[in-house]
Amino acid sequence: MTTLHTPNLRAPAVAGAFYPADPQTLARVVDDCIARARIEPVAAKAIVAPHAGYVYSGPIAGTAYAAVRHMADRVRRVILLGPAHRHPFRGLAAPSAEGMVTPLGVVPVDRAALGAILGLPDVQILDQAFEGEHSLEVHLPFLQRTFHDFTVVPLVVGACAPQTVEHVLERLWGGPETLIVVSSDLSHFHDYDTARGLDLAASQAIETATPDTLNGDYACGYKPVSGLLLRARALDLRATTRDLRNSGDTAGDRNRVVGYGAYTFEYAEDARLSDAHRHQLLGCAIQSLRHAVERGRPPEVAVETFPMPLRSLRKTFVTLEIGGTLRGCIGTLQPVNPLIKDVVENTYKSAMQDPRFGPMTAAEVERVDLTVSILSHSRPVRFTDEADLLAQLRPGVDGLVIRDQGRSALFLPKVWDALPEPRAFLRNLKAKAGLEPDRETGTLQAFHFTAETFGTADRP
Repeated sequence: MTTLHTPNLRAPAVAGAFYPADPQTLARVVDDCIARARIEPVAAKAIVAPHAGYVYSGPIAGTAYAAVRHMADRVRRVILLGPAHRHPFRGLAAPSAEGMVTPLGVVPVDRAALGAILGLPDVQILDQAFEGEHSLEVHLPFLQRTFHDFTVVPLVVGACAPQTVEHVLERLWGGPETLIVVSSDLSHFHDYDTARGLDLAASQAIETATPDTLNGDYACGYKPVSGLLLRARALDLRATTRDLRNSGDTAGDRNRVVGYGAYTFEYAEDARLSDAHRHQLLGCAIQSLRHAVERGRPPEVAVETFPMPLRSLRKTFVTLEIGGTLRGCIGTLQPVNPLIKDVVENTYKSAMQDPRFGPMTAAEVERVDLTVSILSHSRPVRFTDEADLLAQLRPGVDGLVIRDQGRSALFLPKVWDALPEPRAFLRNLKAKAGLEPDRETGTLQAFHFTAETFGTADRP
């Protein structure tokens, strides 16, 4: 880690309390938390991780950092935001220091980046906000053991609207060289079962990017988290819960626990499940098909027995084809079910309840190709007329929802395979909605989305 020859350094406040003060012990503890995480590399733009004493939350924080350690040579700047616990103030606070000290060395502060936001309302230099504050400091050793050469933009978040945080993030977002890290624990001091319920609800709000449902009862860092969620929705990032435990699972009793979660945020257009998780999901979908034709209902899904990425709330479509001809396609337009459950139920509905086809037979099951589409956030398309809308569409990438005159319809990105020309794509979508394909009303609304699409035909 770079050593700064300047007296203007912020000394650690909680070394020896929240984490070991001895450098060798600290490095060993952090490395162990990261090494024990069972997670594949994730191309994350942002992570959310907890900030309690390492004996309690270290393993969960380790999951978040293990997901991004493959980016060690790429990340050069970390935007680190956490809640204020000790000093009340309005807005966001930055330190005057040139560097943040831990037992592992000095992390340089990116003063140029701070200069880009200090002119914003509610952003100020306020050293008092960092006195005794642990929400940022406990992340620094994890950052030091994960990345090689980086600067940090440390921001303590006080009383402010999520939009204030979002505006700061917009200024500092950057490209692949910049990682956003938000520090937050979840529920505080409930019994074990109550905490699990609250923490699951907080996780689902994060997965669906719905900050309006978050408050201090769910997460102490709900303000910086909410600002990140607004940015995630605007830029179409997929949030995934990677770890969800509490102090009763790590180092405390279960009568009065604190919840911890690890989350990754990827650009939805590039996000993908691991090959193992795709294989597991498709296997369950095929089982659902067989169960449907044998018993006339979908199988029960024990959601908690599946890996965390398959439990995240998602909206999905399942498409069935036989010999390249559509045999059924049904999905959900809102993320209300865990991914594994949504796919299992939509597989059943596609096979047995698509009104365009009769129920699937056992013989057909053996010949069917099944495709899963995991939909991203739907975002409005601003356009002046349909020619402008067509010019903005990306064939093969964008799915589209249209609404007009009380009618609506959706085409998945997969539909571009059959309708590769944008005008034909839109005309057929309007016809599907029951609208006149060649008539412009001036009241058409359009929403685009992306989808992770994979299926049984892709498997060797």
